[in-house]
Amino acid sequence: MENLNNLFTTQRLNSNESSDTRSEFQRDYDRIIFSSAFRRLQNKTQVFPLPGSVFVHNRLTHSLEVSSVGRTMGHLVGRFIAENYNLTDKAYAFYRESMQDVLSAACLCHDIGNPAFGHSGEDAIASYFDRYEDELKPNFTEQQWHDLINFEGNANAIRILTQQQNGKSAGGLRLTFSTLAAIAKYPCESIAKDKNHLHRKKFGFFQSDKETFQTIASATHMIQENNNPLIYKRHPFVWLVEAADDICYYIIDIEDSSRLGIIDHDKCKRLFLNLIESLMPQELEKTKKNLRAIHDKNDKIAYLRAKSINALTLQSVEVYKMNVEPIVKGTFSTALLDVIQRETSDQMQKVLAEIKKFSIENIYNHRSVLEIENAGYNVMSELLSQFIPPVLKPKAERKKYEEKALRLVPQQFMYEQGSTYERVMGILDYVSGMTDDYATELYRRIKGIEIGMRN
Repeated sequence: MENLNNLFTTQRLNSNESSDTRSEFQRDYDRIIFSSAFRRLQNKTQVFPLPGSVFVHNRLTHSLEVSSVGRTMGHLVGRFIAENYNLTDKAYAFYRESMQDVLSAACLCHDIGNPAFGHSGEDAIASYFDRYEDELKPNFTEQQWHDLINFEGNANAIRILTQQQNGKSAGGLRLTFSTLAAIAKYPCESIAKDKNHLHRKKFGFFQSDKETFQTIASATHMIQENNNPLIYKRHPFVWLVEAADDICYYIIDIEDSSRLGIIDHDKCKRLFLNLIESLMPQELEKTKKNLRAIHDKNDKIAYLRAKSINALTLQSVEVYKMNVEPIVKGTFSTALLDVIQRETSDQMQKVLAEIKKFSIENIYNHRSVLEIENAGYNVMSELLSQFIPPVLKPKAERKKYEEKALRLVPQQFMYEQGSTYERVMGILDYVSGMTDDYATELYRRIKGIEIGMRN
């Protein structure tokens, strides 16, 4: 397929040629690892509130694990494409050696746009604008308003990775367009959201970043579906990033719930063994034998978690291989794990359905999870109420207390010469970039719950 030769590029935003001995895509990975936005993920909740002595995953550890799975997928799929399709020499080298680096880097930063407190943080931002629609909406165009009332971590990731903040380098992290295209699960603008279409279930870029996204899409030959509103088909690498993410949170949330005592050890073990049996029946007896040699309960679950992730990874790769052509042509429309559940045995369907049902009933609706979601929603809402009203006003019209509130915002997020939309987006950059702890601490100080100098 000719398209396979054009899906990748080493182009970046505002970047000069480098004599670095690393490949361009390895540089992407390293830039992400050393970025402050990535480091902040260590204090952003994945599912469970950070419990202290019992280790569970946060956004950073989750992203590292997704990156590991993505690298494996990129390696296997890249070798398959290199060996089975007619490619240029440049494309052959890319798929054989570098596709794994693109997938690894993309997986590493797939959650980098998520605000504090996860989805409740997103909901708090979106709901704030929805709640004050009559007062706020006249300040924005229809497209800008849809950005705000549908605030989305996926779109925020593109903004964080590409935007030039005040006093910072142009082009953001200056990643290759290949890596950026690979995280665009929903490559459309907010006004085009449509839950009936997988690639439009959410949205992938704000109005402020629309031109940048068009540049990314053009350089990686993404298929444009519509111009107004702007909609693209997913880049073919996105399906693997999505599968790596799905695999990790399906499996690792179960492991975390076992460590926290939410799920009984034997129940957890049975779920994983059933999954392994349904996907890799030839491995079941060997797995059970190895399991009997492990005496620590947590190590038993960790071993089964690794086997389960491996089984789902290999199955996802097989689904991708069988559907390379429709994926590249933009006619594929089902998440890889959904294909596995739909097209495998009745036993496999039951196993995945049981895991999903258990996760919804016992993990995502566990009291500790609901408490942190509700607390996070209130914290984020209060912070916005402090900063959004004054930033909407021209500097000369602000009251003294409003100006003092905005002095709490670092200058890199203050776009005083910009439009109302740009000034508001600056505040959202600040609030959404906060860690759980920082947002909570600032909330307590602003509300007068805690007063005094910080150490």
